[in-house]
Amino acid sequence: MKLSRRGFLGVGVGAVAAVGLASCTPRANWVRPDGPEVEDRERRRKNSGRATSVTLTAAQTVWDLAGSPAATWAFDSGPASVVRLRAGDTVAATVRNRLEADLSVHWHGLALRNDMDGVSPLTQQPIGAGGDFEYRFRAPDPGTYWFHSHFGTQLDRGLYGALIIEDPSEPGAYDDEWVIVLDDWLDGVTATPDGVLADLSVGMGSGGGMGDMFMRMGNTLMGATSDLLAGDAGDVFYPHYLVNGKPPTDPAQFVARPGSRIRLRIINAGGDTAFRFAVGGHSLTVTHTDGFPVDPTVVDSILLGMGERYDAIITLGDGVFPLVAFAEGKRDRAFALVRTGGGEAPAAPESMSELRGGRVGVADVLTAASGAGLPARAPDRTIALTLTGGMEKYDWGIDGKRFDMDRPLTAAHEVRAGERVQLQVANSTDMWHPFHLHGHTYQHAKGGPRKDTSIVLPRQTLTVEFDADNPGVWLAHCHNLYHAESGMATVIGYRAS
Repeated sequence: MKLSRRGFLGVGVGAVAAVGLASCTPRANWVRPDGPEVEDRERRRKNSGRATSVTLTAAQTVWDLAGSPAATWAFDSGPASVVRLRAGDTVAATVRNRLEADLSVHWHGLALRNDMDGVSPLTQQPIGAGGDFEYRFRAPDPGTYWFHSHFGTQLDRGLYGALIIEDPSEPGAYDDEWVIVLDDWLDGVTATPDGVLADLSVGMGSGGGMGDMFMRMGNTLMGATSDLLAGDAGDVFYPHYLVNGKPPTDPAQFVARPGSRIRLRIINAGGDTAFRFAVGGHSLTVTHTDGFPVDPTVVDSILLGMGERYDAIITLGDGVFPLVAFAEGKRDRAFALVRTGGGEAPAAPESMSELRGGRVGVADVLTAASGAGLPARAPDRTIALTLTGGMEKYDWGIDGKRFDMDRPLTAAHEVRAGERVQLQVANSTDMWHPFHLHGHTYQHAKGGPRKDTSIVLPRQTLTVEFDADNPGVWLAHCHNLYHAESGMATVIGYRAS
């Protein structure tokens, strides 16, 4: 997610990255991504003494989407690869870039060392075409995480995977575990992500006022509205919605015995789509969100913004059941099958009862589990951010400014190590935004869950708190890929002592 550089359109990718790195190098009074404070924090992280090595090769490939080939970029075989390790392990991930473009990889949700966060050129130089880079860091916290390219619009290709950090001390009161990666897909089918961004960047002008009319205009959707999201749900047309890389016409299948208790690890890897997830004929007990435990909460469905993860326990009935991720507001869905016995596969469920109102799992209905919340403490500092812009001019930003990755520290927000920081994110726009903070988890107000990515509804304010315990310069941004690429981002940076 290397944000737009309209002033450098005539410069080659490698030259742009070099210029960006030189101009964004932190001054002496900002903690450097590879500074001694970062090294000291890494030494003090939980250390299991084990190392987990993995190689990720980024290359051109073709995915088979139910007989329809889609030329894309992906890591290795893709899609939806899974990397597993245990809490406290050292990750040694060699990324081999075999693309004709620069690349960097972000380890989404992890409180890792700053120079391994994968934001080019803020925390590292990009991995050039044909180059290799080893990400090496300790992974302290168990949970459901993921990794993805953080360069340009590459997230909306196949450059992502699940990262599961297991807790050896967790009771594990379930029979099996399924990793479920949801995605919206267009690359190599109707457009490329770069083409979509170019179309959106023109803006909709007066076309934004077409009321309830639902229609497609090229790569853009008009009238995709959702009550759950309080208005405009998204603006990009996707021909496919996927579960673990498979479309509804060739559905992924999950097989188990009746009565089995299954832990679902659900990840929204989409670019512009919120998914409402449900399994026909079943309730879900939410146990974690964004890696951290919550008091078990029974729901009928779960709403996931882009970048969010939820874990849930399900006890399976006997038969064949639809697993559905409804593309909120877009009148389409991802679809898979759960099989525990014989019977015909269910028809595509357009109106499953679990998706019609009822109990919806969102952050506001969850409470941090005992021991998972932050210790009670008054904030030392408040940072207020206002999400701004709109579809008319496609001028998304924060505090009325479009973020410039070539000068990322120009308006950086200061924190100091040891502070309790209250973050107030006010959404002044008419559209929802999934807000993501790198390198930290924060807690929602009034004992709410610990998270790193949260939905901020139109005209609402998200108030959260985090402890400034991971020095560096950290990106905070909307996780709608196209909003971020247009400028809805900022930096929260630690001052050197």
